[in-house]
Amino acid sequence: MSAAFDEAAFEAFLDSIRTTAAERERERRLLGPQLAELRELGFTTLRVPAERGGDPVSLERLFALLIRLAAADPSLAHIQRGHLAFVESLRVQGADAPQLWWDRVLAGDFVGNAQSERQETARLETRISRDGDELRLSGTKYYTTGSIYADWIHLSALDGDERVGVTVSAHQDGVRSVDDWDGFGQPLTGSGTTTFDAARIDADDIVPPQTDAARWHHLGSVYQLTLLAVIAGIAQRALDDTVDFVRPRRRTFGFAGETLPREDPLVQLVVGELSVAAATARRLVLSVAAELGRATDGEVDAGELQELQLEVFRLQEVVPALVLDATTRLFEVGGASAVGAGPALDRHWRNVRTIASHNPVIQRTRAVGQWELNGTLPDWKAPGA
Repeated sequence: MSAAFDEAAFEAFLDSIRTTAAERERERRLLGPQLAELRELGFTTLRVPAERGGDPVSLERLFALLIRLAAADPSLAHIQRGHLAFVESLRVQGADAPQLWWDRVLAGDFVGNAQSERQETARLETRISRDGDELRLSGTKYYTTGSIYADWIHLSALDGDERVGVTVSAHQDGVRSVDDWDGFGQPLTGSGTTTFDAARIDADDIVPPQTDAARWHHLGSVYQLTLLAVIAGIAQRALDDTVDFVRPRRRTFGFAGETLPREDPLVQLVVGELSVAAATARRLVLSVAAELGRATDGEVDAGELQELQLEVFRLQEVVPALVLDATTRLFEVGGASAVGAGPALDRHWRNVRTIASHNPVIQRTRAVGQWELNGTLPDWKAPGA
């Protein structure tokens, strides 16, 4: 798994999954085979440090590859989020990160994410129980993106009255993920229910509460930038699908005879808007990814990472709005035929709208305003005891 990443093989893989992505969504065929092939290509190992056995790429390049993956299949790109953040958390630990976890990542193990619960309040109910040296985990999580595909699941739980992080093997009878995600977009991310019924855990895999501000700024940025990269990829795919839809058409609504839509100035305008949205979204994401990578490759400065987290917050206002508008406007290129199930152009808006709802944009924009006025970020507290 630590061999140099083969760009040509990756591109061939994208070509093989691109044309069937809409069909998989319609038929709700989960992405196990596609993820297995992606893992074989070494995509999930791309940030393992050289001194730990990897052949790492920069954070900017990783996000460039993620955008391309999202353009081929946005759900397949989205399910990388928890794994990529987990790997970045190992990198932040530096020399303290256990080699065992690097070996697992290099072997192709995939890590899912399970933080949220469907409770009336934000209180955690997932708990660790102790019986001598034996540790067990019980609880139910929802929005567990990627966990249905995972070898390991990283989640939040209560250890007594203390909120901790814990990583659990998914390959045991006490762990079960169900594909009951009922959102109208991103249907193949496995973002449904995962239950833990006295699941075995190792004491070494419990992470106590973190007080390192730099770590939280970094990981918060990675989590959100990953979603924005998926949106940027969807924007590119929306452009590609719209161009493919328009080019062969020979008639335009309201005109007799043969009138090529690709020569219609109004159609050209809409396609131009899509092109601008896709290119702008990509450049914005990669520019911040490059800065974030540089800020964490050397000596980490909490203040610099806080500023970069604010940049990510700003992108959360700009990128989803830009792409949502473009994926709504694209239907102007073809009249009623553009809304057919065959072209499936509607899936781009649905997928972006779903991703943009994961962390409400208005909260992020308000946080930027508070920073400008008062010089403080909101205290983003995870639900705890």
